[in-house]
Amino acid sequence: MDVTKIHVPVMLDRTIELLAPAIGEPGAVLVDATLGLGGHTEALLTRFPNLTVVGLDRDPEALRLAGERLAPFGERARLVHCVYDEIQDALQGLGYTEVQGILFDLGVSSMQLDQASRGFAYSKDAPLDMRMDSTAELTAETVLADYSEAELRRIFWEYGEERLAARYARRIVEKRVENRLTSSAQFVDLLQKATPAAISRQGHPAKRVFQALRIEVNQELVALERAIPAAIDVLALGGRMVVLSYQSLEDRIVKRALHAATTSTTPPGLPVELPEHQAKLRLLVRGAELATDDEKASNPRSTPVRLRAAERVRAA
Repeated sequence: MDVTKIHVPVMLDRTIELLAPAIGEPGAVLVDATLGLGGHTEALLTRFPNLTVVGLDRDPEALRLAGERLAPFGERARLVHCVYDEIQDALQGLGYTEVQGILFDLGVSSMQLDQASRGFAYSKDAPLDMRMDSTAELTAETVLADYSEAELRRIFWEYGEERLAARYARRIVEKRVENRLTSSAQFVDLLQKATPAAISRQGHPAKRVFQALRIEVNQELVALERAIPAAIDVLALGGRMVVLSYQSLEDRIVKRALHAATTSTTPPGLPVELPEHQAKLRLLVRGAELATDDEKASNPRSTPVRLRAAERVRAA
C-alpha cells in the first residue's frame, strides 16, 4: 500500500508554521497523538532534523504502515500503541516528562475510511465493525444487537445530532427480533426505509448515524475529554499544541478545554493575581481556522476541518 497516495495531511503547512517556534531546537520532542499513516510526522521529521516524534495510535495496522514509512528516521520516530488519552503513560514509558510540541489530527483516518472491510463508510457494504483498534472487543454490530432502545436513541442524538434518533432506535430494536444486523448494507437499508422521503432528500440518512456509532464504538469523545487536559499537563514552557477537529462535537470539547487553560483562576476580589492562578496557555489563533479554498479543492477531506492552537505560558 502506497500510504503517500491515500493520506494527504490536512493543513500541513499551517501546522508546521504554528509548531515551528517550539520544536526546532536540539532535544525537542513532539507527540503526534493521532499518528495515522504518519504524514504529518514524516513532514515534521524532515523539516526539523533535531526533532524526535512520539507517535501514538490505537490502530495496529496504522502503526505498522507508519512504521515502514518512518523507518528512515530511525530512533527519531518512536511509536506507541495506545489511545491518545494515555499520552502521559506513553511518555513516561519512554522516559519523557515533558514535550515541546503536541499535534492532534482527530477523526477517522484516510486508511480507515478507504478500507471497506473496516465498516466505517455507509457507501460500502462491509461487516458492522467500526473499530479503530482491531484488538478491542466492542463493535458496531454488538452495539446494535445489545444496546437498549433508550441507549441507541441517546447515542444517535448526542453523537450524531440526529433528529430521527428515536425512530431509528425503535426500528433497530424491532428488526433485531427477526434478524441480527451484521452488515452495513443491511443497516443502511433499514435506515432508508425508516426515513421520510422529504428528509431523505436533504442528505443521506446514514451519515449522522454512522458517525454516532463510530464514536460510541471507539469512545472517541470520552477519550478526547481526558486527552486535551492530559496533553496540556505535559507541554513544556513555551511548548505548542495544534488540534485539528472535523466535526462540531470534537471542536466543542477542544474549545472548552483550551478556554479553561487560557483563563485566569484568580478568585474574584483578589487584588493581585498569584502565579498559580495565571493562565497556563495563550491562544495562537483567534477562534478556529479553516483550510484555504485551494486546499479544500485539492484535498476534500480538509473541508470540515477546524484548527485551534495554543502555547504554554506558565510552567507546571
